[in-house]
Amino acid sequence: MTHHTVSSTARVLGAGLRALLVLTLVCGVIYPLAVTGVAQLLFEDRADGSEIKDASGQVVGSSLIGQRYDLPPRAGEASPAPDLRWFQPRPSRGLGANSVNTQYALLVSGATNRSGDNEELIAWVREARAAVIQDNSTATYEVKPADVPPDAVTSSASGLDPHISPAYARLQIHRVAERNGLDVKEVGSLVAAHTTGRLLGFLGEPRVNVLELNTALRDLTRE
Repeated sequence: MTHHTVSSTARVLGAGLRALLVLTLVCGVIYPLAVTGVAQLLFEDRADGSEIKDASGQVVGSSLIGQRYDLPPRAGEASPAPDLRWFQPRPSRGLGANSVNTQYALLVSGATNRSGDNEELIAWVREARAAVIQDNSTATYEVKPADVPPDAVTSSASGLDPHISPAYARLQIHRVAERNGLDVKEVGSLVAAHTTGRLLGFLGEPRVNVLELNTALRDLTRE
């Protein structure tokens, strides 16, 4: 190998090494820091995971991810019963246990993806509707089958939807008021205050974030 060839190879390797160092600095350090800085400056809430805090400042979850509100499971129970003191989210049928890393209680996103005439889906809906009617009927308020909205008996596309429809939230008002010893009108005002309208007045549907609503309910019951 000639001196010229060795020199050329050294120059190519040197140029490649310099390019690697520069790109590592720019893409691995400067760019992430710049993006993180802009996000923290302009979108701090979103950059930190859209966290929701209660009146004491404790983080209770994210406004982007749905949660269940269940009683502690009893021995022999196939699944825990819902804690009826709280507003309930959409059903989470379709969610499976995490089998990839069993050290963490993660959920696999899923949904009730069946055709409209699927017998299994029909059975799920009928079962869920009967449970909604039973759970939300009180001594002074009777829930009728026609009152049960679709989102009360079917899960979302991901199974992690944090929102319910205003109709489903209103259906739960009497039960929540009774279980917490609150006035129905007071709980109704709470639902109205946490109902978000359509984006720009025409995009999407009105919705209620269940975690935000339950956080406000907990703060109210602590007063």
